[in-house]
Amino acid sequence: MNLEYRSAAGRWVLAVAVLGSGMVFLDGTVVNVALPTIGRDLNASTQTLQWMLNGYLLTLASLILLGGSLGDRYGRRKVFEIGVVWFTLASLLCAVAPNSALLIAARMLQGVGGALLTPGSLAMIEASFRPVDRARAIGAWSGLGGIVTAIGPLLGGLLVSAVSWRAIFVINLPLGIFVAIAARRHVPETRDPDATGRIDFLGATLAAIGLGGTTYALIEGGSGWSAAATVALVAGGVSLVAFVLAERSVANPMMPLEIFRSRQFSAANAVTFVVYGALGGVFFLLVAFCQIALGYTPIESGAVLLPVTLLMLALSARSGELAQRIGPRIPLTVGPIVVALGMVWMSRIEPGDKYVTSVLPAVIVFGLGLTLVVAPVTATVLAAADDRHSGIASGINNAVSRVGGLLAVAVLPAIAGVTGDKLYDPKAITSGFHTAMLVCAALAASGGVLAWLTISSDVLHREPEAEPAHAPEPDYHCAVCGAPLVSTHDHAAHEREPVASR
Repeated sequence: MNLEYRSAAGRWVLAVAVLGSGMVFLDGTVVNVALPTIGRDLNASTQTLQWMLNGYLLTLASLILLGGSLGDRYGRRKVFEIGVVWFTLASLLCAVAPNSALLIAARMLQGVGGALLTPGSLAMIEASFRPVDRARAIGAWSGLGGIVTAIGPLLGGLLVSAVSWRAIFVINLPLGIFVAIAARRHVPETRDPDATGRIDFLGATLAAIGLGGTTYALIEGGSGWSAAATVALVAGGVSLVAFVLAERSVANPMMPLEIFRSRQFSAANAVTFVVYGALGGVFFLLVAFCQIALGYTPIESGAVLLPVTLLMLALSARSGELAQRIGPRIPLTVGPIVVALGMVWMSRIEPGDKYVTSVLPAVIVFGLGLTLVVAPVTATVLAAADDRHSGIASGINNAVSRVGGLLAVAVLPAIAGVTGDKLYDPKAITSGFHTAMLVCAALAASGGVLAWLTISSDVLHREPEAEPAHAPEPDYHCAVCGAPLVSTHDHAAHEREPVASR
């Protein structure tokens, strides 16, 4: 099937993919604005609040590769639907959780559902749209996903102020039901016909233990290294090494290491890791800083990032088109550096400063940089991977971004000195926020430097179609301009040239 971007069928696929993944992106940020309220209501320490965020990110990052593999094998729409239903039920458990422990457990279950649906959302777009429209569709998916991420704090503030922090989870129920029904009716099923053999549960287990142990050690070690934290760090490190070794030896790895032979794929994921780590730090601390140090209400602190939402809405699609035209190297160099400048500006915000003259300019600069990052980095990752691995490539990139945010949330409070109950101290969080923003700025800027040194301007290049309209459509070896789902000729009949060599 080769859907057109402007067709009704194409818009349905895009809408389902955006709304489904949007639930995952939304819950990655909507909880942030509610953290101070949740903490006071459930009597939670900073470490407990960290786990409310990182428990979700942990299972999401650990299993998202498995989710991509399952979708490629058993059907991307089918696994996507299962993920939507799972995520919706887990959201209900979050809404009714009576204490911190059960809320953390429910958040981890949310992450499992997110791991199943997120890679499938992008892979469905990749497999359904005709080649000429894929870059635009991916740009729209990335931009709208970024908007949902940015609007999370505002929505969270509205719900916390008007109803309760529990409402931020209840909102997923009608949305999940709608997405599940729409996916069944309007999204074509696709899969990788070459995906066979056993599921790599060993790899999934080692990844979960590795990330879980490392995260536990970093969070708990922030207030003083104990024997348990040390053991967890060692166990996590050993498990991650074992994961890599296992992926080299198993017959059907959930993360085939040959995909990293593409220099562009590895480089784009490295940029994703450092930049999204920096973004995770900002989304974690900014809204808490606004409430505790600046005295904002939940809705006011959520509205702080509204300009980012508007900028993403206005510029993300154009950013994707720009990267398609001039290549991703310049946008992925300039974007992270502009993001870093916005973070440095944030580090100068003091209690008593006016929003219009102090907070707003920093947020605008931050948002402008973000528009240059989201769509180009996603398109670059998919362009550098073989189209039959679109689900796995999407899963790896999502995992990398979540791990970046996971580690930032785990480490930053200790670096900033806001562990224990210091997060609720206006003076402590002011000093800690300033330090954290400078650390995040350094991370983001390093992502821009890395992109300049490693990303090729030609990775998104698509050669013009010289054949007449009735001729078979040419094959391309990249996910953005790859071959259609149903081809007019045999794809296996010839070798494809690696995209990085063109």
